[in-house]
Amino acid sequence: MKILVIGAGNMGLTYAEGIAKSALLANKKLKIYDTDPKKIEILKEEGLFDVYSKLDDCLPTADIVFLAVKPYHSDVLFQEMAPLINQEQLFVSLMAGVNIKSIQNCLGVKKVVRTMPNLPAKVGKGVTSYTASPQVSRVELMSIRHFLDSTGTSIHVKTENFIDASTGISGSGPAYVFYFMQSMLEAALKMGFSEYDSKVLVSNTFEGAIELFNQSNLSPEGWINRVASKGGTTQAAIDSMDDNNVKQLIQDAAYAAFDRAVELGKENENE
Repeated sequence: MKILVIGAGNMGLTYAEGIAKSALLANKKLKIYDTDPKKIEILKEEGLFDVYSKLDDCLPTADIVFLAVKPYHSDVLFQEMAPLINQEQLFVSLMAGVNIKSIQNCLGVKKVVRTMPNLPAKVGKGVTSYTASPQVSRVELMSIRHFLDSTGTSIHVKTENFIDASTGISGSGPAYVFYFMQSMLEAALKMGFSEYDSKVLVSNTFEGAIELFNQSNLSPEGWINRVASKGGTTQAAIDSMDDNNVKQLIQDAAYAAFDRAVELGKENENE
């Protein structure tokens, strides 16, 4: 099976490295395509991939093609790709806001998998939601799942609506966590802690809380109840967040990302 990744940016390179370092390719090299001369030179020196700067040399022979370019670059790319592809090829999109129908129409193909990756894939802790056009077989979909799992874990969703929804939760979610972390870091600094101590306090608190959650069946609310005692310090913090409607604001933020993902899909479809 010949795998090609088009685009060696953050996400493209993350998935390319995850797949290439796994046992999934049976010692075959993954193909990667990019147009940046400096990036191509670096990738060739690393020796992990077969590196290409011309689509004619790599696209026609690929079995599975990962599309990992910025959505605003897709129109020009698709025009260049269209004459070089065939109906047996399977296309996996890592692009935000570009729906399956748009890819099918632009490339003239049927077999398309749309995904929503997230940034922790860079450290093997990603979660990728994915869905597929009806023409993708169960066997093909299972292969794609294995490839996606090389960067963490994946979940199959029934429709593209859930891809847009997962954008609001997992796709954009790391930024919400970093936002919360930044707020706690700034609070620690105001309390007089050094930058180093502030980072240690905040990062280890997040890491420890997540580990507790993952190793138990308790809900986040259950853990809050364990930590917060009536009249205590933690309860004072929770009461402050409740009084300021923080929970609803976070939910509103997730829906704002979800709604924007839907809008982007419609904009790209209409172009």
